[in-house]
Amino acid sequence: MRAVVAVAILAALWVPNAAGQNDARKAAKSTAPRTREGKPDLTGVWQGGSTTPGSWEEANAGTGVGGTGKDPSAPVALSSNDRPAGREGAPYQPWAAEKVLQSFKNRGIDDPAALCLPLGLPRLPMLGLFPQQIIQTPAQVVILYEYMGVFRVIPLNVPHPDNLLPSYMGNSVGHWEGDTLVVDVTGFNDKTWLSGTGTFHSDSLHIVERYTRVNKDRINYDVTIEDPKVLTKQWVIHTSMMLREGTRLEEYVCAENNLDPGYYEKLIKEGIQFQRP
Repeated sequence: MRAVVAVAILAALWVPNAAGQNDARKAAKSTAPRTREGKPDLTGVWQGGSTTPGSWEEANAGTGVGGTGKDPSAPVALSSNDRPAGREGAPYQPWAAEKVLQSFKNRGIDDPAALCLPLGLPRLPMLGLFPQQIIQTPAQVVILYEYMGVFRVIPLNVPHPDNLLPSYMGNSVGHWEGDTLVVDVTGFNDKTWLSGTGTFHSDSLHIVERYTRVNKDRINYDVTIEDPKVLTKQWVIHTSMMLREGTRLEEYVCAENNLDPGYYEKLIKEGIQFQRP
């Protein structure tokens, strides 16, 4: 009771400025849940690359890859190769663009995922075929990805360590800018793709992610990609994640029954006309 009274007194004494009033109005209009600290709560199981609300089954009722086939008119969940480099204006240097094109012509036989390697960023968060779970605390945000069993621990309001080793997922640190979680990621190796077939990068990759929960069902996911070794300028991608209540992450073991390397060896030997059975 004393705490409630104290809060009431403080509220009565505080007179917000215009900016504060605007923030308060935005918060009141938003249907996004908030934490006890007043930040948007990103906790939940999400599907990347979608704008369709509902359960996993409802949102993926279409036919084709990732669909249940219940509704042929419904949209289909995108795989991580369904966003070719040119679709959103990837600004590759000429030599790098030629390398991306060659990979695309070869049907992505050099895809790191074929070797059961982690997809990396931002390809993995945008993958629509598998769920991802966000767990949020005041000190850190943890993201679990069903695909490849990969995870990220994102501490808040701390610098990057000085002794980073190059890695598939890089090193992430975050902070809040208003209602947006901003995550700075560096310390990558050069063994993943960014978004779609052949979209390689160097070990100079630097990514800034922005997670904005705009309502109960949706997080806007905006990514700024920098890589001076292969890009001519920043590459900015805008997409979203949708809440999938009732969905849980399951075990994923890629190497247990991985047939892709064998198929790709046939493609190399027999040419790209080879068709999978």
